[in-house]
Amino acid sequence: MAGVRLTQVRKVFDSGQVAVAGATFEVADGELVALVGPSGCGKSTLLRMIAGLEGITSGELRIGDRVVNDMAPRERDIAMVFQSYALYPHMSVRDNLAFGLRVRGVRDADIEAQVRDAAATLELADLLDRKPRELSGGQRQRVALGRALVRKPSVFLLDEPLSNLDAKLRSSVRSEIGRLHRRLRATMIYVTHDQVEAMTLGQRIVVMNDGVVQQIDTPMNVYDEPANLFVAGFIGSPSMNFFRGRLARGPHAALECTGFSLPLPDAQLASPALAAHAGDVIVGLRPEHLELAPADAAGTVFDGVLESIEPVGNEIFLGVRFNGGECVCRIAPQALPEPGQPLRLRYAPAKLKYFDADSGARLG
Repeated sequence: MAGVRLTQVRKVFDSGQVAVAGATFEVADGELVALVGPSGCGKSTLLRMIAGLEGITSGELRIGDRVVNDMAPRERDIAMVFQSYALYPHMSVRDNLAFGLRVRGVRDADIEAQVRDAAATLELADLLDRKPRELSGGQRQRVALGRALVRKPSVFLLDEPLSNLDAKLRSSVRSEIGRLHRRLRATMIYVTHDQVEAMTLGQRIVVMNDGVVQQIDTPMNVYDEPANLFVAGFIGSPSMNFFRGRLARGPHAALECTGFSLPLPDAQLASPALAAHAGDVIVGLRPEHLELAPADAAGTVFDGVLESIEPVGNEIFLGVRFNGGECVCRIAPQALPEPGQPLRLRYAPAKLKYFDADSGARLG
């Protein structure tokens, strides 16, 4: 296996569109890194540049100790798994797995051994004589993974490999990819627009938007300490709640919003970034950091009206409306008032995140 290092890798199309604006990060040997972001953010283009399927406008790309900017895909020692499976419909599973090895001139005995090993790893041994049309979506995706696996490449590249599967199959195949990575200790770069896939599979995640790398960190650090407003809103389901207003400091510190105010701990506002900030601020709060409070509770509380109740089994999402705003609260199953009734919410001040309302940069 080998690591991958990108240094100011940039892609500008002939139209002038900047698809990737100077990406710099490293994937360690044996690490699984997920590239995540909305459609059109540049993540698949970046993966295709690593694969050699797109040219690099500027910057340096290394796989292992080789600069591969000008190398053909076949020279980079990578294997790619696509969203569309890309299986040969007229070939059996065995022949699909073996095809790439035959093209490279591998001996028949070695091909048979490698196909057998891949089939055992991915539980395909009973399917080797079937054609792709006789397989389920999950089985086809496992064959696509197996075709990459038999090549024993330095780097695996996976481009939204689960997008064509239903929710149950996505979960199952996602688990298989995780087990495969742990078993092989392979270097993998996994592109997805699904934050759940990124959070559950990636040892680190690279969040992208508009061709720009927004944050690189472990999944929980990205979730708990988002670098900016975009990351805070994109990572997490339901999304982080946001409240925009002006900071009022002093003994009654608060975020003064249109129609309501949120009490804030004054000590928190003394941080250098917040103390120096004069414009509008956006305060973020995850739904799980809100809870129902008694009607006579004081402190960091605010009043609203229960708008909606969405039970999803082991938790409930509450939609709450109040003067000038709304939020979502995630709570454990419990007795609740009817929609339309007033309620009071308490929030954890230590969990508040502050962002510049204009630039989106994190303030504290």
